[in-house]
Amino acid sequence: MKVKILGSGTSTGVPQVGCGCAVCASADPRDKRLRASALVDTGSERILIDCGPDFRQQLLPLPFEKIDGVLVTHEHYDHVGGLDDLRPFCKFAAVPIYAEDYVAEALRVRMPYCFTERHRPGVPDISLVEVAPDVPFRVGHTEVLPVRVMHGRLPILGFRVGERLGYVTDMLTMPDESYRQLAGVELLIINALRYEPHPTHQTVGEAIAAARRIGAKETYFIHASHHIGLHAELERRLPPHVHQAYDGEEIVLTSAGR
Repeated sequence: MKVKILGSGTSTGVPQVGCGCAVCASADPRDKRLRASALVDTGSERILIDCGPDFRQQLLPLPFEKIDGVLVTHEHYDHVGGLDDLRPFCKFAAVPIYAEDYVAEALRVRMPYCFTERHRPGVPDISLVEVAPDVPFRVGHTEVLPVRVMHGRLPILGFRVGERLGYVTDMLTMPDESYRQLAGVELLIINALRYEPHPTHQTVGEAIAAARRIGAKETYFIHASHHIGLHAELERRLPPHVHQAYDGEEIVLTSAGR
């Protein structure tokens, strides 16, 4: 299994427009953060997790290959704003979008031309497949388990992809059952916004505690704001087996583990 970090940034991206802080002005490419998204290659399927407004830019440098499905965590723009840009990938086959029922309804309202019974030329061939927390489903040969995550007061989804990968973004808290469902993954990708408390996102400290509770072998933080600090400095502050992800990073899980 390979996981490509397409974007490791929060909703504003980094650099943030109009900001001249040390992070936004940094020349280190690891401090340039597009909106959070990942591409998972299981060996038999290529699964996109979230499809934000930077999707086109994120995919341009990569080989043009089939996408077998898109897992949507929630309907906020920074996670779904690029769905229309799936159009070229429909050349291979229709691309199913897996989302919770209320998210699917929001997408139908927001992008009605994409989700009509009559398919028009030039419209992406994407379909909505409604999923629910705790109910596993398959993308091709790969089993995916949606898990409940709380984005402040908003219920959203995280995902366990196969047995080895856990992906959680925009989390503030998570019920005990979700911790049990993610327990022991080899690779955990989870959000850490900044060091200071936030009403809807985890801090770095909270993310470290969540990773320890889940017991992942390796953890990578995503959905970072410019307030988190410089990548190089943050990496030195994190505990062993916990890393700050960066855009373009590829994480490979071998058959014997990382």
